[in-house]
Amino acid sequence: MSQNPAFAAPASVDGKLSAQISAALKKDDAGLVAAIIQQHGTGEVLMLGWMDDEALRRTLTTGRVTFWSRSRKEYWRKGDTSGNSQLVRSVALDCDGDALLVVVDQIGAACHTGTHTCFDGRNLPAVVGRRVS
Repeated sequence: MSQNPAFAAPASVDGKLSAQISAALKKDDAGLVAAIIQQHGTGEVLMLGWMDDEALRRTLTTGRVTFWSRSRKEYWRKGDTSGNSQLVRSVALDCDGDALLVVVDQIGAACHTGTHTCFDGRNLPAVVGRRVS
């Protein structure tokens, strides 16, 4: 059984994400990793955003969640324009290295539409609770 990688190096070295952390990320063709944002204490999934090395470095070193906007092609820190901030409690990398779990204290709505989460009221018609054999 393999062990989880230990990230002993600091998050930022010479103003860049540490090479150890960067190498552990399995990025898509655009250099991005999915970042699942979860509410501390309740475990509620609030939203999903995208991070590259710089967005993750900023998130790890400032205590505020920073994303890369695929549509605007720029960094954005959650809450700078809306006031609805995400204060980082912890950041974990999944076993495949292709997703981050960022646990936060959410201040205000998480979704740009003003809903508490980006999933509120957006359920799809699915058969629920039936075991598939």
